Amino acid sequence: MSMFLDSAKIDIKAGKGGDGMVAFRREKYVPDGGPAGGDGGRGGDVILKVDEGLRTLMDFRFNRHFKAQLGENGMSKGMHGRGANDLYIKVPPGTTVRDAQTGKLLGDLVLNGEELVVAKGGRGGRGNTRFATPKNPAPELAENGEPGQERKLELELKVLADVGLVGFPSVGKSTLLSVISSARPKIGAYHFTTLVPNLGMVHLNDGRSFVAADLPGLIEGASQGVGLGTQFLRHIERTRVILHMIDMSGMEGRDPFDDYTAINKELESHNLRLLERPQIIVANKMDMPEAQGNLKEFKKKLAELKDDEFADDIPVFAISGVTRQGVENLLSATADLVDITPEFPLYEDEEVEDVVTYGFIKSEVPFKIDRMPDASWELFGEEIEKLFAMTNFDHDETIMRFARQLRGLGVDEALRERGAKDGDIVRIGKFEFEFVD
Repeated sequence: MSMFLDSAKIDIKAGKGGDGMVAFRREKYVPDGGPAGGDGGRGGDVILKVDEGLRTLMDFRFNRHFKAQLGENGMSKGMHGRGANDLYIKVPPGTTVRDAQTGKLLGDLVLNGEELVVAKGGRGGRGNTRFATPKNPAPELAENGEPGQERKLELELKVLADVGLVGFPSVGKSTLLSVISSARPKIGAYHFTTLVPNLGMVHLNDGRSFVAADLPGLIEGASQGVGLGTQFLRHIERTRVILHMIDMSGMEGRDPFDDYTAINKELESHNLRLLERPQIIVANKMDMPEAQGNLKEFKKKLAELKDDEFADDIPVFAISGVTRQGVENLLSATADLVDITPEFPLYEDEEVEDVVTYGFIKSEVPFKIDRMPDASWELFGEEIEKLFAMTNFDHDETIMRFARQLRGLGVDEALRERGAKDGDIVRIGKFEFEFVD
């Protein structure tokens, strides 16, 4: 079983704010006392943080639910509750974050230590000290804490590599990676030996270096799910240079040029912009008897693909991964191309949803009304449900304040327009009350 995981869905929930308290001063020598209920503490945020020590999303295979701490409730004598600690979730560099319900891009985490707030903790409820006025100096009124944000996330890992090795199975990608770097991928004389992407750091004699990724082999029809499909092609989307490896010996019974066009077609089917990346054709297995003749024929057919005689030729490097023939020249040319090729933005056409700034935006529709089969009415909507959650129904003053807030939102008028009559049952969640016209 593969220990590589490059996509995961997780449920996150930020911490609820602490409840405000109703309390009064009762010291012997404090005349008239007064309100002394403290505010609740802030709930914890949920934050994704890049850890360069991680390479896969395997940590989310069995642990998919994350919940931040609740804020502490307010206390008597005007003492406020303590704010909760934020919950940090470590992700590997190259992780793309989306809202699973809307599909909107929340962020693309690349740099070590980079953070993204994906769920904001609720603010603490106000204690009765906050509601004291000259008209009502001793209010029995306090708020519950605001609920923390809750959402489902889609995490997708796209490994960070400067150079991507693509090609049919058994063309020598893993062998080349083992030769040019310290990576030790599994190498076998059968198709699909490589089941997961392998990364290797390549160091040149002149001091330059780059990261290369060996991707599982593609075959014709991969974009329709044949073989391993294109499930791992997402990892080449960050690369700047593609090394297109071809078995020039033809020992598998395939024509090298047909291999070249077939793989490019699969790259195009996955993502049109993959063909914008500069390619270097790596003619491998040149130590085999038929390789030289096949290479001449390949170059002849390649020249026929040029749009005009002034178009740049695609560089072709003849190498042997086993004997290391031509490898140094290939690495030098690859490093030169990496140096002059800018990074390709992955999401320039997508708007990144702002998940850090939480300003107040008044909802156009603060609530909705549904008629239920039992002739009752149901109120729902983000604003009204939040208002309900922050109402402490243990005190009459708080209940009266909630009724005034509903009236201010236009609930009474809307119910009347829908035909509600005296005595009708109105529900908000599991809470029921009678409509009074």
